[in-house]
Amino acid sequence: MNEVRDAGRQRLRDQIVVAARTLTVDRGWDSVRMGAVATAAGVSRQTVYNEFGSKAGLAEALARREVDQFVADVRAALVAHGTDVRAGAYAAIRHTLAEAAANPLIKAILTSARGGSDELLPFLTTRSGLVLTEANGPLLDWVATLVPGADRAALRFAADSVVRLVVSHIVLPGASVEQTARALADLAVHLFTRAAIIPHSAG
Repeated sequence: MNEVRDAGRQRLRDQIVVAARTLTVDRGWDSVRMGAVATAAGVSRQTVYNEFGSKAGLAEALARREVDQFVADVRAALVAHGTDVRAGAYAAIRHTLAEAAANPLIKAILTSARGGSDELLPFLTTRSGLVLTEANGPLLDWVATLVPGADRAALRFAADSVVRLVVSHIVLPGASVEQTARALADLAVHLFTRAAIIPHSAG
Protein backbone atom coordinates (compact mmCIF):
# COMPACT_ATOMS: atom_id res chain seq x y z
CA MET A 1 0.00 0.00 0.00
CA ASN A 2 2.82 2.38 0.89
CA GLU A 3 4.57 1.58 -2.40
CA VAL A 4 1.44 2.48 -4.36
CA ARG A 5 1.09 5.73 -2.42
CA ASP A 6 4.76 6.60 -2.90
CA ALA A 7 4.56 5.86 -6.63
CA GLY A 8 1.50 8.06 -6.93
CA ARG A 9 3.21 10.89 -5.13
CA GLN A 10 6.29 10.57 -7.34
CA ARG A 11 4.10 10.77 -10.44
CA LEU A 12 2.49 13.90 -9.02
CA ARG A 13 5.87 15.49 -8.32
CA ASP A 14 7.12 14.57 -11.79
CA GLN A 15 4.00 16.08 -13.32
CA ILE A 16 4.58 19.36 -11.51
CA VAL A 17 8.30 19.50 -12.36
CA VAL A 18 7.61 18.82 -16.04
CA ALA A 19 5.09 21.66 -16.06
CA ALA A 20 7.63 23.96 -14.38
CA ARG A 21 10.27 22.98 -16.92
CA THR A 22 7.98 23.74 -19.86
CA LEU A 23 7.12 27.17 -18.47
CA THR A 24 10.76 27.91 -17.65
CA VAL A 25 12.02 27.12 -21.15
CA ASP A 26 9.19 29.21 -22.61
CA ARG A 27 9.28 32.22 -20.29
CA GLY A 28 12.38 32.08 -18.10
CA TRP A 29 12.31 31.09 -14.44
CA ASP A 30 11.89 34.67 -13.21
CA SER A 31 8.52 34.86 -14.95
CA VAL A 32 7.25 31.52 -13.68
CA ARG A 33 4.68 31.69 -10.89
CA MET A 34 3.63 28.82 -8.68
CA GLY A 35 -0.01 29.37 -9.67
CA ALA A 36 0.90 29.05 -13.34
CA VAL A 37 2.80 25.84 -12.64
CA ALA A 38 -0.22 24.46 -10.78
CA THR A 39 -2.52 25.30 -13.68
CA ALA A 40 -0.16 23.75 -16.22
CA ALA A 41 0.17 20.62 -14.09
CA GLY A 42 -3.56 20.36 -13.51
CA VAL A 43 -3.30 20.60 -9.72
CA SER A 44 -4.01 23.20 -7.07
CA ARG A 45 -1.52 25.89 -6.10
CA GLN A 46 -1.56 24.50 -2.56
CA THR A 47 -0.56 21.07 -3.87
CA VAL A 48 2.54 22.57 -5.47
CA TYR A 49 3.50 24.20 -2.17
CA ASN A 50 2.73 21.02 -0.23
CA GLU A 51 5.10 19.03 -2.44
CA PHE A 52 7.98 21.50 -2.79
CA GLY A 53 7.56 24.00 0.02
CA SER A 54 8.58 27.04 -2.00
CA LYS A 55 9.68 28.18 -5.43
CA ALA A 56 13.27 27.48 -4.38
CA GLY A 57 12.31 23.92 -3.53
CA LEU A 58 10.75 23.52 -6.96
CA ALA A 59 13.91 24.96 -8.54
CA GLU A 60 16.01 22.35 -6.73
CA ALA A 61 13.79 19.56 -8.04
CA LEU A 62 13.88 20.96 -11.58
CA ALA A 63 17.67 21.25 -11.58
CA ARG A 64 18.07 17.70 -10.27
CA ARG A 65 15.70 16.38 -12.94
CA GLU A 66 17.68 18.09 -15.70
CA VAL A 67 20.93 16.52 -14.50
CA ASP A 68 19.40 13.05 -14.18
CA GLN A 69 17.69 13.19 -17.57
CA PHE A 70 20.78 14.53 -19.33
CA VAL A 71 23.05 11.81 -17.93
CA ALA A 72 20.48 9.12 -18.76
CA ASP A 73 20.21 10.39 -22.34
CA VAL A 74 24.00 10.41 -22.75
CA ARG A 75 24.22 6.86 -21.43
CA ALA A 76 21.47 5.70 -23.81
CA ALA A 77 23.17 7.34 -26.79
CA LEU A 78 26.48 5.65 -25.95
CA VAL A 79 25.11 2.12 -25.69
CA ALA A 80 22.66 2.33 -28.60
CA HIS A 81 25.34 1.40 -31.13
CA GLY A 82 26.74 -1.73 -29.53
CA THR A 83 30.48 -2.12 -29.99
CA ASP A 84 30.84 0.68 -32.54
CA VAL A 85 32.92 3.15 -30.54
CA ARG A 86 32.81 5.92 -33.11
CA ALA A 87 29.03 5.68 -33.61
CA GLY A 88 28.38 5.72 -29.87
CA ALA A 89 30.72 8.65 -29.29
CA TYR A 90 29.17 10.57 -32.17
CA ALA A 91 25.61 9.96 -30.94
CA ALA A 92 26.42 11.08 -27.40
CA ILE A 93 28.39 14.14 -28.49
CA ARG A 94 25.79 15.20 -31.04
CA HIS A 95 23.01 14.82 -28.48
CA THR A 96 24.91 16.96 -25.98
CA LEU A 97 25.68 19.73 -28.49
CA ALA A 98 22.10 19.78 -29.79
CA GLU A 99 20.60 19.78 -26.29
CA ALA A 100 22.81 22.64 -25.17
CA ALA A 101 21.83 24.65 -28.25
CA ALA A 102 18.11 24.06 -27.75
CA ASN A 103 17.80 23.85 -23.98
CA PRO A 104 18.97 26.85 -21.93
CA LEU A 105 18.78 24.79 -18.75
CA ILE A 106 21.26 22.19 -20.00
CA LYS A 107 23.54 24.87 -21.40
CA ALA A 108 23.59 26.61 -18.02
CA ILE A 109 24.43 23.36 -16.24
CA LEU A 110 27.21 22.36 -18.63
CA THR A 111 28.89 25.72 -18.99
CA SER A 112 28.35 27.23 -15.52
CA ALA A 113 26.74 30.19 -17.30
CA ARG A 114 26.84 33.26 -15.12
CA GLY A 115 25.33 36.67 -15.33
CA GLY A 116 21.77 37.71 -16.02
CA SER A 117 19.00 37.96 -13.48
CA ASP A 118 17.46 34.50 -13.83
CA GLU A 119 16.94 33.20 -10.30
CA LEU A 120 17.23 29.59 -11.48
CA LEU A 121 20.86 29.92 -12.58
CA PRO A 122 22.40 29.37 -9.12
CA PHE A 123 20.51 26.09 -8.80
CA LEU A 124 21.73 24.96 -12.22
CA THR A 125 25.32 26.19 -12.22
CA THR A 126 26.16 24.75 -8.80
CA ARG A 127 25.54 21.38 -10.45
CA SER A 128 27.97 21.90 -13.32
CA GLY A 129 30.74 19.98 -11.58
CA LEU A 130 28.29 17.23 -10.64
CA VAL A 131 26.94 16.79 -14.15
CA LEU A 132 30.43 16.74 -15.68
CA THR A 133 31.45 14.05 -13.21
CA GLU A 134 28.27 12.10 -13.89
CA ALA A 135 28.73 12.46 -17.65
CA ASN A 136 32.31 11.23 -17.35
CA GLY A 137 31.17 8.13 -15.50
CA PRO A 138 28.96 6.60 -18.22
CA LEU A 139 31.51 7.51 -20.91
CA LEU A 140 34.37 5.91 -18.99
CA ASP A 141 32.39 2.79 -18.10
CA TRP A 142 31.17 2.40 -21.69
CA VAL A 143 34.55 2.75 -23.36
CA ALA A 144 36.24 0.55 -20.75
CA THR A 145 34.01 -2.35 -21.77
CA LEU A 146 34.84 -1.80 -25.44
CA VAL A 147 38.59 -1.33 -24.93
CA PRO A 148 39.23 -3.84 -22.13
CA GLY A 149 43.01 -3.81 -22.52
CA ALA A 150 43.36 -0.08 -21.99
CA ASP A 151 44.95 1.50 -18.96
CA ARG A 152 42.12 2.76 -16.73
CA ALA A 153 43.91 5.99 -15.82
CA ALA A 154 44.63 6.72 -19.48
CA LEU A 155 41.01 6.06 -20.39
CA ARG A 156 39.83 8.32 -17.55
CA PHE A 157 42.02 11.14 -18.82
CA ALA A 158 40.79 10.58 -22.40
CA ALA A 159 37.13 10.58 -21.34
CA ASP A 160 37.58 13.74 -19.27
CA SER A 161 39.34 15.43 -22.20
CA VAL A 162 36.48 14.57 -24.57
CA VAL A 163 33.87 15.94 -22.14
CA ARG A 164 35.83 19.17 -21.64
CA LEU A 165 36.23 19.62 -25.40
CA VAL A 166 32.50 19.18 -25.91
CA VAL A 167 31.80 21.84 -23.28
CA SER A 168 34.30 24.22 -24.89
CA HIS A 169 32.45 23.91 -28.19
CA ILE A 170 29.17 24.63 -26.43
CA VAL A 171 30.62 27.81 -24.94
CA LEU A 172 32.22 28.93 -28.21
CA PRO A 173 30.81 27.07 -31.24
CA GLY A 174 33.13 26.95 -34.23
CA ALA A 175 31.01 24.96 -36.66
CA SER A 176 27.63 23.27 -37.00
CA VAL A 177 26.50 20.64 -34.52
CA GLU A 178 26.97 17.92 -37.14
CA GLN A 179 30.48 19.01 -38.12
CA THR A 180 31.60 19.41 -34.54
CA ALA A 181 30.13 16.07 -33.47
CA ARG A 182 31.85 14.26 -36.33
CA ALA A 183 35.23 15.86 -35.60
CA LEU A 184 35.03 15.26 -31.85
CA ALA A 185 33.90 11.66 -32.36
CA ASP A 186 36.94 11.03 -34.55
CA LEU A 187 39.16 12.60 -31.89
CA ALA A 188 37.50 10.51 -29.17
CA VAL A 189 38.25 7.31 -31.07
CA HIS A 190 41.87 8.40 -31.48
CA LEU A 191 42.24 9.17 -27.76
CA PHE A 192 40.58 5.94 -26.67
CA THR A 193 42.66 3.88 -29.08
CA ARG A 194 45.85 5.60 -27.92
CA ALA A 195 44.89 4.86 -24.30
CA ALA A 196 44.75 1.19 -25.22
CA ILE A 197 48.27 1.28 -26.67
CA ILE A 198 50.22 3.70 -24.48
CA PRO A 199 49.88 3.39 -20.67
CA HIS A 200 49.09 6.60 -18.85
CA SER A 201 52.12 8.28 -17.28
CA ALA A 202 51.94 10.70 -14.41
CA GLY A 203 54.98 12.43 -15.84
